[in-house]
Amino acid sequence: MRLVVAGSPLAAVPTLTALAASEHEIVRVITRPATPQGRKRVLTPTPVADEARRLGLPVLEARRLGEVEPALLPLEVDLGVIVAYGALVREPLLSWPRLGWINLHFSLLPRWRGAAPVQHAVIAGDAQTGATVFQLTEGLDEGDWYARLTTPIGAHRTAGSLLDELSRSGADLVRSVVDDLASGTAIAQAQIGEVTLAPKLGRDDAELRWNEPAEAVHARLRGVTPEPGAFTHSSDQAIKVLEAAIARDAAPLPPGAVRRAGGRVLVGTGTVPLELLHVQPAGKQAMGAADWARGLPGDRDPVFS
Repeated sequence: MRLVVAGSPLAAVPTLTALAASEHEIVRVITRPATPQGRKRVLTPTPVADEARRLGLPVLEARRLGEVEPALLPLEVDLGVIVAYGALVREPLLSWPRLGWINLHFSLLPRWRGAAPVQHAVIAGDAQTGATVFQLTEGLDEGDWYARLTTPIGAHRTAGSLLDELSRSGADLVRSVVDDLASGTAIAQAQIGEVTLAPKLGRDDAELRWNEPAEAVHARLRGVTPEPGAFTHSSDQAIKVLEAAIARDAAPLPPGAVRRAGGRVLVGTGTVPLELLHVQPAGKQAMGAADWARGLPGDRDPVFS
């Protein structure tokens, strides 16, 4: 089939690579425009743009798909494939490909419809998550689904590591569905179950709440890692918390209270403490929590708020 592929971040690259290696033809790749990155604000293409150019595929950059309608509508295309493009597909482009569009979504739909499904699944303490390939419709992630896979979340995985795994296994799932659509053997099923929403996370979502149980604090930390990144406050300064573990062997502490004990840095929660492993104080490089604690002034331990 003749395909158009839309995507932007690193999570979309495995699908583009897999489809480029298939018997199908990618006639256009659509991605978001290059953006300034880093301290020097260097204009940087999306990972999908880089991969498409490496593969020698024609690329269109657009903040919204409507911007490239004139370039797309004259093309004869059998199927659109979208993975984390970052914008909605509206008419007339929605019904422009002969078979419409399919979407790779990183959740077990209808659970966690929206922009940040993996992050919300981890924060909520879900036992498992997965990926779903479904038919794109005008509604938010509402279309019938063709295929899905599941994976356990576990007690230690971060949203970043799960998304990396799902992007690679999901690419094989997409390729299988595209093959089935080409052969006419694909079967779509209606989404069944409770609908939950996964809006984009903001800074407020990333602030750790020490009065919650240790499992909930740890789940939030893992769910916002690496983006937008967990943080807390000490003496009105923000501290990024990069890694921590539940310290079930430690005595309870008041929520937010920090204790240095035997080379460990413990923080109280609503239940047992968390042990800080890696942090990044404001304006400094990431470091081990014990190194950060050694640099604290005086003998008084701080309190996180």
